[in-house]
Amino acid sequence: MKNYLLVVSIAFLGLNSLFAQDDLLNELEQEVTEEPYEQPAFKAMKIGNLQSTKVASKGDLYMYVSHRFGSLKDGLTTFFGLDNANTKIQLVYGIYDGVQLGLARESLRKTYSTHLKAKLKSQSKKFPVNIAAFGIVNIRTDLRKEQFPLLKFGDRMSYATQLLISRRFTNRFSFEIAPTFVRQNLVLEPFQKHNQIALGAGARMKISKRMSINADYVYNFSRNENSIYTNPLTLGLDIETGGHVFQLLFSNAQSTNEPGFISNAEGKWFEDVFFGFNIVRVF
Repeated sequence: MKNYLLVVSIAFLGLNSLFAQDDLLNELEQEVTEEPYEQPAFKAMKIGNLQSTKVASKGDLYMYVSHRFGSLKDGLTTFFGLDNANTKIQLVYGIYDGVQLGLARESLRKTYSTHLKAKLKSQSKKFPVNIAAFGIVNIRTDLRKEQFPLLKFGDRMSYATQLLISRRFTNRFSFEIAPTFVRQNLVLEPFQKHNQIALGAGARMKISKRMSINADYVYNFSRNENSIYTNPLTLGLDIETGGHVFQLLFSNAQSTNEPGFISNAEGKWFEDVFFGFNIVRVF
């Protein structure tokens, strides 16, 4: 617990620069009134690791910078994991009303990805939930012919598709479920299946005008009981600043791509946890 508190304290030291944005006061003034339930259930496009039902508006460009550091259990040897960061840079653009396209590169396994997310239905007085569809394609480039002589390009590919269903129950609380299908063309574990069915769930509890506590979890029904991997659980804190959403996260998965964290979460909670954060900027 002392290790966790130290890492959180370090992360909070960097927040002063974020709160110095010129448009911060304007945003604060805009949110004086309570938001109706029909507003988006989640402020960011991700609850923690799990996708939310929020979709970029047409013409909006988002930049995501995601870090997942090494395991906290290594202590001062790796400065609580900060020496072993996994970094992901992602650009998301609203190509149509309710449709976004994303491109990303993650340093873990040297993975390139592209995704498409579409809003199918919005919560309103006449309809009880938000519905969105999400699909992602990953290309893993760290695999070498020297290691796998029979390696084909298709073996580098993995995919995930999700149906995202959320509801904003009150001004403070939102909940989501996410039926998921994952396809791994190449599996390196003898007990792992190529095709996997999973169910994700996530929630957001607003604790102040600018902050919320978030959590998400994905249960993989296709995981063998002898697998070395576990189901991903992520706990986080969202902080809204001028033009940014800053997410502090603790997770047992180091990857931030859906096929990665749903299939290959490396750690076990209270034993092997990764600290990280997402910074979201919209232009």
